[in-house]
Amino acid sequence: MITHTIGEVLNQLRDEFDDITISKIRFLESEGLINPDRTESGYRKFTPGDIDRLRYVLRAQRDRYLPLKVIREELDRLDAGLSVQGPAQGQLLVDETATVAPGSSSEPGQEAAPAVAAVAPGVSLPSHEVAGDQHLDTEQLAATVDLEVADIAALVEHGLLGAPPYDTEAVTIATLAGQLLGGGLEPRHLRMYRQFVERELSLAEQLITPLLRQRNPDSRNAAADQADLLASAGAALHRALLVRRLRGLLTP
Repeated sequence: MITHTIGEVLNQLRDEFDDITISKIRFLESEGLINPDRTESGYRKFTPGDIDRLRYVLRAQRDRYLPLKVIREELDRLDAGLSVQGPAQGQLLVDETATVAPGSSSEPGQEAAPAVAAVAPGVSLPSHEVAGDQHLDTEQLAATVDLEVADIAALVEHGLLGAPPYDTEAVTIATLAGQLLGGGLEPRHLRMYRQFVERELSLAEQLITPLLRQRNPDSRNAAADQADLLASAGAALHRALLVRRLRGLLTP
């Protein structure tokens, strides 16, 4: 059977998953979601089945915002020859960037964001893609994500968006923010997400800056791996902690 190195797998998946890195593949392996064989020298050997499994995991994270635990359960069902049951209507699904249980305080003197008890299964992003080099003005962004211009202005006011022109990342941010607004939150409540990111960025700078100062390729690669770990594992940890607290809140 033909096998592939981790670098070859990375090249195969890069067109579909822009954020894929070797460290992310290793992280998913460490979590038991993929299990490639090893050569006698210890190098990973990925079969076509391993690659398909990895692609399934990445799509579940990207398209359905599933936590690793749920993805692992789906894979177990598939391995057992069973069908995968989609999340039931009203099942709790929380954005992976959320980090604080509802009702907990954010900044002193600032109101806590109200709980969103349930979100529609999955998180629907815009039906049409925005090219990475495409720039949208405020009205175009509002139309793309089905928000009012006033909503976009409020997101700018509270630091979730910058000034136009807007790119693909801005579309994603505005889409997710719009879904939270549709769930009952107000723009001022979304400031906590920006504040969480700023705190995490401060931690990342402490860890990554010393590596970048060394100015050699190996150190820069290590910095990139560290950044990827903070983003992927950090988001998963945030989600796990929040879902646990929310489940406790909803359990009689």
